[in-house]
Order: sequence, then structure tokens, then C-alpha cells
Amino acid sequence: MTDLRATIRLQFHKDFTLDDAVPLVSYFARLGISHIYASPLLTARPGSMHGYDVIDPTRINPELGGEPALQRLIEELRKHDMGLILDIVSNHMAVGGSGNPWWLDVLEWGPMSPFAHFFDIQWQSLDPFMHDQLLVPFLRTDYGEVLSSGELRLHFDAEQGQFYAAHYDHRFPLYPPTYQQVLRASDNETLAAMADKFQLLDESAGAWRIAQELRRELAEAVSRESLHGAIEHALARFDPTNEGGRKPLHVLLERQYYRLASWRTAADDINWRRFFDINELGGLRVELPDVFEATHSKVFELVENGSIDGLRIDHVDGLANPRAYCRRLRRRVDSLRGEQGSAHFPIYVEKIIGEGEALPTGWGVDGTTGYEFMNQVSLLQHDTEGGTQLGTLWNSLSGRPADFLEEVYEARKLVLASSLAGDLESVAQGLLQIARFHIDTRDLTLGAIRRVLTELVAHFPVYRTYAGAVGRSAEDQVFFDQAKEGARAYLPEAEWPVLEQLDQWLGGEPLCRLPPGHERHLRNKVLVRFQQLTSPAAAKAVEDTACYRAGVLLSRYDVGFDPQHLGADAATFHEECLNRAQTFPDSMLTTATHDNKRGEDTRARLAVLSERASWLSEKVQTWQGLAAPLRGELDGNPAPTPGDEAILYQALLGSWSPTLDANDGEAMQGYLDRLLGWQEKALREAKLVSSWSSPNEAYEQACRSFLSTLMTGDDAAELRRDIAQAVDTIAPTGALNGLVQTMLRLTVPGVPDLYQGCEFWDFNLVDPDNRRPVDFTARVEALQQTPEPAELLQAWRDGRIKQWLIRRVLGIRAAQPQLFRHGAYVALETEGEHADRVVAFARRYEGDYLVIVVPRTVSALLGDSPTPLVPAERWGDTRVRLPSPMHENQLSCALSSSSISPVDGCIAVSDVLADFPVNLLCSTPHCKESSV
Repeated sequence: MTDLRATIRLQFHKDFTLDDAVPLVSYFARLGISHIYASPLLTARPGSMHGYDVIDPTRINPELGGEPALQRLIEELRKHDMGLILDIVSNHMAVGGSGNPWWLDVLEWGPMSPFAHFFDIQWQSLDPFMHDQLLVPFLRTDYGEVLSSGELRLHFDAEQGQFYAAHYDHRFPLYPPTYQQVLRASDNETLAAMADKFQLLDESAGAWRIAQELRRELAEAVSRESLHGAIEHALARFDPTNEGGRKPLHVLLERQYYRLASWRTAADDINWRRFFDINELGGLRVELPDVFEATHSKVFELVENGSIDGLRIDHVDGLANPRAYCRRLRRRVDSLRGEQGSAHFPIYVEKIIGEGEALPTGWGVDGTTGYEFMNQVSLLQHDTEGGTQLGTLWNSLSGRPADFLEEVYEARKLVLASSLAGDLESVAQGLLQIARFHIDTRDLTLGAIRRVLTELVAHFPVYRTYAGAVGRSAEDQVFFDQAKEGARAYLPEAEWPVLEQLDQWLGGEPLCRLPPGHERHLRNKVLVRFQQLTSPAAAKAVEDTACYRAGVLLSRYDVGFDPQHLGADAATFHEECLNRAQTFPDSMLTTATHDNKRGEDTRARLAVLSERASWLSEKVQTWQGLAAPLRGELDGNPAPTPGDEAILYQALLGSWSPTLDANDGEAMQGYLDRLLGWQEKALREAKLVSSWSSPNEAYEQACRSFLSTLMTGDDAAELRRDIAQAVDTIAPTGALNGLVQTMLRLTVPGVPDLYQGCEFWDFNLVDPDNRRPVDFTARVEALQQTPEPAELLQAWRDGRIKQWLIRRVLGIRAAQPQLFRHGAYVALETEGEHADRVVAFARRYEGDYLVIVVPRTVSALLGDSPTPLVPAERWGDTRVRLPSPMHENQLSCALSSSSISPVDGCIAVSDVLADFPVNLLCSTPHCKESSV
């Protein structure tokens, strides 16, 4: 199997199965890909379009073709000397519905279930009416209304001999000893006898095992004696649509190990950990050895038999102890591979790296999935000088703050008081119990603890810390101190001592100093829950709220980004590349993912606006004037609001395809359909006028009407034409930016990852738009052509130029794998008139050099050029100084037919970028041939 050089991320689902990928393997191989990087393949909820809602981790998803299809794909990959990296979900699995047998068993047996400890459940709830009960917030509305309407009914599974309640797709099995209530309502002697047996289960040792036998006996008796009518008669006694049945059903349900409730109760009353605030995803306690083995059984089987060649761990920060999990996984994988162990098995973690944060080096992983690299490239392509004017424009239009941290703080307070209120309360109550252990803290009140905890989490600068038995690391202490200082500024001085106390309890004081016992156990539990709270609080507040509220520049609002900063210089980018080469040289590099708010080329084009802030300001004012007749009004306010309208204009500027004709009605309708989906999600995620929990239908309809008329209405023809012309103005520079980020991803230290379909232009919007079917046929056909670079430049709008660049550079990576995997990264000095608009570096390995030169923030240099190539003469005397060993070498341009000879140790950018927007130069003869 080939070494890891480049991956392609594929999103598998029922409409794109494992068998659908088999015929594409040869195309990926020709493109230069070494590994398919697959979305989760284990059995997910039926119809899942992403695979992160696993219901059975022991089987390959039958909707994807199951085990046979997986083996067919693996066989095809091996024919092309390629590998497979698998995305796995260790933090959670899908709950609710009727498909997860582990969850259903927990509902049936409560704490007695052998799977009860698999899920992160607090059985001893603070609610006095929920002793040993699990809150099940899956009802469409209030329990009483659902019960009275008949939407919650009792059923009998004749094949399994099981009674259960059902609400739409949700199944709620009854605790077997309570079967006796139903069976006695049948007035049948056989069933009455069975009722006695089930009643005895309450006092039986091994009740779980005995119940399985009794259910089989019941199923056989019903079948043998044709007792279906008697069962139906019994179920009728619990019909909630009449008063005589409603109360018995309620009494029966109250005896279960769960309490059925409206979905709205979850935020406040949830007593089990979810993935973020999603009720249908339950947190797993994978830190327990048997849970670890059970949830990874199929994965370990695939590792042991050599089927997969790497792993990607989803949302590692959701785990109780990410470090311990990753190290255990590394040991387990290495032991399973045995003789295969000579080839390194990469493990990647999906983690958001905050400002000043670094992935710990002691986890035994190869790096992250690359969100931080996406941020680094984005910063490089933005002009910081436009920040003030863009911020002023946004503030004047929307009334919202230009400072992103203000949006984050407000959003954090919102989610902590709403969707994560129950999670916050759980930690606060745990801290109150800790306070009661000591005389000097026994008077701390729940209210004070809650207020201080809220401010602490609201100011947390990173997703989480990793404190444990020995307390916090020095790195974690820095972040906790930042959170403390932020909280202190918002708290009254009287509560500062409480803040100091929480500092100690939440990792400042090593747990190993405490004697073993209840306090130590409680302190550890609360610490874990706190660290599992800050992570979803950050995700829900930043990614899922603030990034949809802010509108200074949409290209700086994405997963893993640091939107507080608009741009960064080349020196900062070089420093980050050097650090990655030293710490995680095999870390993934991505610029597009299934989680993106905007496609990689959408962001690249929007970055141009940072260079054209005055132009944007004029355009938005013009468009708002032209749009006045299209705008609605609600309660005396414009609909859409000026802020939402401004965000819409940016979305159009970024995502409008360069091949889209504003006069093509069918194409415009297709684009509109995509925009409407984005608009609804953007409005609801922002939670300003509408939300998922309380949609403002009137406002959303006004926004839909505005957008629909703008895109297809006759009344908006002038506005539409002006927007299309504006897109044409910045599109060439945006395309150049797109080629630059592609070149950087393929050449800096790390493993480049290509998101499905992004070998052509990626003007997608947020999911599900970025998970639409990919036209691989067009991509396969394009790769079979042999166009010249000049031809591709002229036809740049069709995206083939990007695919050509990817294939060309990946060909060089294949020919010189050691240089890219182990070669040094050497930042090169730029000089001359436009030195700050060029990024140059070399990759060096045992005397071999490759030099990469790309432009940045060149909108002014490109001017009105119709192609994404800066005219050579505009570079003036700008040059790149080469490493001394290359001063006498003639260099070949891998992306053109030119050769360049250094002059005084420098190469002129006007020569290097004369024929193609970016370039790679080499002195070794085989470099040029390998790229063909």
C-alpha cells in the first residue's frame, strides 16, 4: 500500500454508496490521490445523509452496500495501490427512534440494563420526581397534549413478545415487570398466567435474562393460541383518546425507567449528555474499557484484517479524556496490526485549535483534520487595511457590533441560558455539592456559583482544557486565566472569591492530592462535565450563532476560524508552516469540508472584498436603493432587516458561479433554490429574528419573497444585472485566490485533503448545499484532456484549470514523496516594489529543492484583467531571494515551459508568474516529467 500523500474526502449515503465509489477509484488515482477519506460507514439511522448518527457500531451500513460493498471498494483501491481512511464517531451515537438496540434496552431496563453505563446518564436526577428515570424529550409538544390527542399509543410486537409505546418514529419499550398490567386487562387466562410470571421479575435475580425467555414464551403463546384479539382487547383498555384509557396509560408510563416529555424540556431538564444540544445524539462513556471495545469492535476488525489504513476521530473534545482515549486507541491499533506495523497507521482528530493553542504532542495522533490550516490560508488572503471600513459599514447597516468577540459573548450567554441550560445547571449543582464538603465554602450559594460559572464559560477562549488528576498543564492554565480575567470584568467584586474557588475545583488543584473517596470522585466527575460543557458552548455560540450574526466579511466566519482577526502577513504564515513541520508534519491540510459555512472558492472570492472595501460600500448602498420596492415590512420594521440584506449581498457576491448567466431562467431558479435553503438556515442559526425552536414564519416568508423576486422577478432585473456585473468584477481575483490556496495546500508541510468535487470550483454554501451530488463524469472527462495552460487560463470559468493544477502538483508529490513528507520548509525573502504581495518558500530534502511562489492581495495589480493572471509588467522589480545552493542553478517551471536563471541570487516574480498565476520551480530533471 502506498504511503499517505493526498486524500479525497467522500460523503457516503444511500444515494452515493460504496459501490458508487468503486468506478471512480481509477480517476482518483490519476488525479494523484493516495487515500479515500470516507465519512462514517458504520450503520447509521435509516436515511442518514452524513453517517454521524450511528445506531449500530458493529456493522457496516447496509444502506451503503454493507460489508460486501466495502470489500469491493477496498479491492479496487488495492489494485491502484491506494488506501482507505475511515471517519469514526467515538463521542456519541443516535438515540430515539427505533433502531438503536442499546438505547432501547436502557429505556426498557433503566440502570439494570447491561448498556446503561454505555451512555453518560445521571440516574440520580436533581428532580425529585425522576428517581432512576431517564428524561426522554422526544414528544412533539407537551406530554398531556400528546397523550390526549392519541399520538402516544401502546403497541405489541408479536414477533418479539414485547410491549412498547410509540410516538411517530419513536419507540419506548415497557419495563417487563409492568407487562402484567397490560396482560391482566385482556381477561384471558393464558395471558393472566403470563402476567404473574412477568410480575415476579421485579424480585428475580437475573431478571434481564429471564425476561428474554418470558417474551419468547409470550410470543409463542400468542401465536399458538391465536391470542391476537385478546392482546388487542387489552391494548384498547389503554387507549388515550378516551378518559377510561388515558389514566391507565399514564399510570403505566409513570412506572417506566423513563419520563416522556416534550422536546422543549431537554434544554432545562436533560439528565444525560448529548452531542451539543441535539436530543437525538446521546453521549457515550467511551473512557470505560468495555464501552471502548464494544463501540470500536467493527473498526478494530477492519484494522486487524488490513481493510483500513487510517482513522479520523470526530469531535475528540467531546470525550471525557481525549488524551487517554487517543493513546489507548493508538496502542490498540498498533497491537492489532501486528506484522503490518512497519507502515505507519495515521490517526487524525477533528479539533478546533484556538488562538495561541496547539494540539498536544503527547496524544499519539498525527495531527488534526486541518481546520486551522484553512484559517491560516484565509488570513493570508485578506487585506487587514480594509478591516476598519468594512467594520464601520457593517455596524452602520445592521447596528450590530463590528467586534466579533462581542457577538461571541452575547451568543454564549444565550446558549447557556437556553439550549445548554440543563448542562450548565448540572455542573453548578455538582459544584454546590463540593462546596458543602468544607466548612469554609459551605455558605456558597447555588445562585452565586451559577452566575460565576456562566461568566467563566462565556469568556472561555478555547473549546476546552484537559485537566485531570494532576491538575492543569501550563498551557491550559493560560487559557483558564484568560477566562477568569474576562469573567472578573463582568462579575461584582463580592463574587471574585467564588471565581477563585471555582478555579481550584475545576482543575487548579490536582485531584491526586485528595484522599480517595466520595469528594475526590465528585470533583473528578464535575471537572469532566465542566470540560465537556465548554466545548459545546463554544461550538453553539461561535459556529452556530455568532458566525451567522456577524457580517463584517463572511469569508472570515467558518468552522475553526478566528474571526476576530481579518488577516495576517506572510511571516505569520511561514511561522505556522515551520511549526507544523516540526510538530505534526503529517497533519491534514484542508480548505473545504462537509462542515464549511461556505465553499473554499466562495471564501477566496469574498476575501477580495477586504481589498475593495470602498467599492463594496458603494455597491451595497446602490443595491439597497434598487431593492427598496422589493422589501417587505413587519411591525414597522423592514423585512429583511438591513443586516440580513447585507449578508445576502455578500453571499451572492461569493457564491455566484462564474458560468451563471443572469438571463438564464432555469439556471437562476436552480441557484435560487440553493439560496433559499441557505437563507433559512442562516436566519434560524443567528437566532435574532427567527430560530429552529421558534421559527418566525412571517419574517422568513418576507425574506423568501425578497430573495425570490431579486433572483427571478422582472421588477429586480436592474438590481440583478448590477450584482452580476459586480461578481464579474471580482471573480478573476477570486479565482486567482482559489488557485493560490490550492497550491499552498498541496505544497506546505502536511497531507493535502481534497473535498469531493472541489477539483473544480467550489461555490457551495453551507450544508446540505455542500453535500449535493458531484458531477464526477465531467471531472473524469476533463482529466482525460491535455490542454495547455494558456487555454485553461482563457477558459478559467469552467474550473478545469484548478483540476489541472491539482493533478500537476500531486504528480510531483508522487515523484518526490520524501521531499514533501520529510523535507524542510524554508521561508524565502521577497524584495522590491510588491514584496508584501508575494509568498515564497522552498521545500528541501538532501540537497533537492523545490521553490513555490504565489501572489496574495493582488486585486489592484490584477485590475480589470479578464483572467486570473497578474500582467507580468505590473510586478516591477519584485523578486524572490533564493537559498545560496540555488544561486547558480537554472530552474524549470513545473507549470509552464519556461526556465529561469537566478540573477544575483534572486528570481524575478515577473518571470516566475509570467505564464501562470502560481508556480513551482525545480532544479532536478525528473521534476518536470513527474508533473505530466
